[in-house]
Amino acid sequence: MAEPVSGNEHIVTWNEVHRDTKALVNRLIDAGPWRGIVAISRGGLVPATILAREMEIRYVDTLCIASYDEKDQSEITLIKSPDEAVADAGKGWLLVDDLVDTGTTMRAAKELLPESHVATVYAKPDGMPYVDTFVHEVAQAVWIFFPWDTDLTYTTPMART
Repeated sequence: MAEPVSGNEHIVTWNEVHRDTKALVNRLIDAGPWRGIVAISRGGLVPATILAREMEIRYVDTLCIASYDEKDQSEITLIKSPDEAVADAGKGWLLVDDLVDTGTTMRAAKELLPESHVATVYAKPDGMPYVDTFVHEVAQAVWIFFPWDTDLTYTTPMART
């Protein structure tokens, strides 16, 4: 069972991404064999890299879809599709992303690769119907901040404020 993440916002650290993606590896490693990984860019690139290393998968491609800016979802724009996976409708391929939110992006990806196995680190209820394997369930209202989207900055000690 996936563990819920609570609160209005959740900041994910690099250590959490690494730990949680290794938990995803444990759920996927015996479900193969996998022909390769298709990472949904950009969020799926880091989990795909960890999965590829831990599962010794050398073929990693990208599906480049744009649907988000910092906090808003817009129309889907297909920028690049993976050639080999598309030729086989994604059969035997892992389709990887960091998070499935509303399912809009994943729905478009599954239209292109309907036979792929979808794996995400985080999944929100609206997007769960599009995911085969995930690690953490997240409340729909929670906004996830990934380490590649944030910067560490100095903060003033509380005693000085």
